[in-house]
Amino acid sequence: MKRNGLGVVAIVVSLLAAPVAKADTLSDALVSAYNSSGLLEQNRALLRAADEGVAQAMGSLLPVISWSVSSSRTDTDAAFGGGVTNSTVARLTGSLTLFDGGSNRLAIDAQKEVVLATRQSLRSVEQSVLLRAVQSYMNLISAGEFVQLRQNNVRLITQELRAAEDRFEVGEVTRTDVSLAQARLAQARSLLASAQGDLAIAREEYRAAVGEEAGAPRGVGPAPVSRNLSDAQDFAARNHPAILEAQHNVAAAELNIRRAQTAVMPSVTLDGFMSRDNNDTNTAQIGVNIGGPLYAGGAISSQIRQAQANRDAARSGLHLGLIGIEQQVANAFAQLQVARATRVASEEQIRAATVAFQGVREEATLGSRTTLDVLNAEQELLDARANRIAAQSSEVVASYAVLSAMGLLTAEHLNLPVQQYDPSEYYNLVTDAPGRVSAQGEALDRVLRALGRN
Repeated sequence: MKRNGLGVVAIVVSLLAAPVAKADTLSDALVSAYNSSGLLEQNRALLRAADEGVAQAMGSLLPVISWSVSSSRTDTDAAFGGGVTNSTVARLTGSLTLFDGGSNRLAIDAQKEVVLATRQSLRSVEQSVLLRAVQSYMNLISAGEFVQLRQNNVRLITQELRAAEDRFEVGEVTRTDVSLAQARLAQARSLLASAQGDLAIAREEYRAAVGEEAGAPRGVGPAPVSRNLSDAQDFAARNHPAILEAQHNVAAAELNIRRAQTAVMPSVTLDGFMSRDNNDTNTAQIGVNIGGPLYAGGAISSQIRQAQANRDAARSGLHLGLIGIEQQVANAFAQLQVARATRVASEEQIRAATVAFQGVREEATLGSRTTLDVLNAEQELLDARANRIAAQSSEVVASYAVLSAMGLLTAEHLNLPVQQYDPSEYYNLVTDAPGRVSAQGEALDRVLRALGRN
């Protein structure tokens, strides 16, 4: 209990002290995305709210003490003796539940399951934040490479146009060849403008996903994925946060059924009060109250059936989640294999297209090839290079998508140099429902002030 939420405070301090810098590596981008994500902050707050549910349920086991002061003035008619009477009473009351069929204990256990489910939800959000950062990083690299590719294409076709014009001047080609080169140049400039627009969009998406302006991103290889499909699916079924969240939701629903069933049982409370009036008269009373429902118009039975229906829905959600995760892993593996095959094929295509282009251009200088042949060969080489750029990006993104599908795309698994958020810190501070005047309550206030949430 002496940790006093220092881990939470350290997170806040590290965020405030972190310098603003542009990410150049994928690791830099992931660190920035983790540290600056508003979505993560939102879900951490939701987790703290769930933690408070445990504190509130725990409070039901403790005494409830309250005070009141009432003041009244009574004016009696003269026919009955007349006069004015002033009365002031200060009252202190207390109540403690001695027995409720286990309802309060079950409420605590159910809320603990809710907390565990919310922690897994936070892990899912962390994975989505990091995967979006990977996608935006690779999209930025691809968009930049496409711009360079289109710029080179414009320069190359400009050279071809000049060559066609020179050959037209000496009568080696016709005006048609020149017009073809001019049309291809206009098309290349249009595609360059489109690529530049895509780059601007990629930069904005990067800024939104990572939380900072784009620097000069470096090329990166795919994440290591050593498991086969069957092993990956088995691992995901046991460890993916969405599955663990669904399992805790089922457990909470089961506890809520048992809690609803306790509503038909009697409850025993210890009640007492002390009072003092303006005549210095002291009164004290303590007693035990026993009671329970006899008839509630079918409401209790309805609540039990409702809890059972919620349990059935939670079980179905777990079943659907398992199917969905298995499909997600299979899809990610398939996309990774396609991307790898496409990259290998595009590299072979580039080698062949390069030889073909060089040969066609040389033959054109000798008069055995037309300008259209040269432009077509150059377009095939351009397409091959574009395919390789897209495949390289897809392979990296797909490899990280496999990690995400397995539940491994987390700051902990990636060993990111960040101050990781510890969900147990805040829970440990509030789980015993501390009062504001206690030492633990004062420590909690300091954490809240550091978070800027007080």
